[in-house]
Amino acid sequence: MQCPHLPDGFDFTDPDLLQARVPHPEFAEMRQTAPVWWCAQPRGISGFDDEGYWAVTRHADVKYVSTHPELFSSHTNTAVIRFNQSIKRDAIDAQRLIMLNMDPPEHTRVRQIVQRGFTPRSIRSLEEALRNRAHSIVATALENAASTDGSFDFVTNIAVELPLQAIAELIGVPQQDRSKIFDWSNKMAAYDDPEYAITAEVGMEAAAEIVGYSMNLAAARKECPAKDIVSQLVAAEGEGNLSSDEFGFFVILLAVAGNETTRNAISHGMHAFLTNPDQWELYKRERPETTAEEIVRWATPVVAFQRTATQDLELGGQSIKAGDRVGIFYSSANNDPEVFDAPEKFDITRDPNPHLGFGGGGPHFCLGKSLAVLEINLIFNAIADALPNLKPAGDPRRLRSAWLNGIKELQVTTG
Repeated sequence: MQCPHLPDGFDFTDPDLLQARVPHPEFAEMRQTAPVWWCAQPRGISGFDDEGYWAVTRHADVKYVSTHPELFSSHTNTAVIRFNQSIKRDAIDAQRLIMLNMDPPEHTRVRQIVQRGFTPRSIRSLEEALRNRAHSIVATALENAASTDGSFDFVTNIAVELPLQAIAELIGVPQQDRSKIFDWSNKMAAYDDPEYAITAEVGMEAAAEIVGYSMNLAAARKECPAKDIVSQLVAAEGEGNLSSDEFGFFVILLAVAGNETTRNAISHGMHAFLTNPDQWELYKRERPETTAEEIVRWATPVVAFQRTATQDLELGGQSIKAGDRVGIFYSSANNDPEVFDAPEKFDITRDPNPHLGFGGGGPHFCLGKSLAVLEINLIFNAIADALPNLKPAGDPRRLRSAWLNGIKELQVTTG
């Protein structure tokens, strides 16, 4: 095992680093020299009472960790690799109620219930409504741009809207409440970005707001069931369905995992098209079915999650102790040249495309993959139809985050 050539104190979860860029050169160095590497941290900086984590950067190793929950726990320290250092341990432990932070068998029980809302039939039933919403979103953005100089922020005018409306459509949240979900999910995910002036406490308050709102929605559906997923999930509590509070924590997962990630995939996808105009011309002409998967690989909206070793074990030639945190870096795995030809190239015809942007397989593989792919396809089809000559009007402004590859603003012009 060689020593990687990294600056002293380099940390892949440094939010200042990820606000500037995804560290692809350093990931390449790690895959080549030290694919499993101890990243030392000042004690407590991530909210955990330890001095660092193991950075796992190769595709094969990330997949191995993801598919062995008996060795690598999501429950022990949650899947979030870095919190604000001011967070209290009981606040971390409270997040174990979210499915993302569960282990089998409890994770299996909850997932078997909620996946009812993500069957192919359920997703197909949303397609026509979401197609209409996608065209309406793009038409509204075009109309607003016409009243100015033709420029607008792609993130707020287009990228945020369809994921929010899809969640509202899926679980029966009234469309007029979608801005609340957007605001609450932003507060939960943006605690590292000073522009939002969000503290960990505000983030926890936002999570409580979502839980409260969702519990009220669940209670209403128990009283008067409707033809929506909420009624399916909660109407018969005790008969293999979710309790009201379990449903609330499920909506938190949707708000972040289903909203933030898809929004950022769409934003990164548009930026990739704008900076690779040959791919945009190809897309407008042929609309390849492989496009959405390449956008997710390219964007990798979640840079990393973590697991915690349940026992002493070896990975990538390194001895990992029980209780050590293990960071699985999807952004690195999705650019592993052992798996992808020319991974630095944005290629919407890439096939096969075994990226890990929806997780590395195993119990935590993204439940909403089909819905995310549908949303990406619908919105880019609508953009290609109504805004075929879109041009960049500035560099993207990135989110300051320890684990999200986020874009806050992307100025574009209708050309």
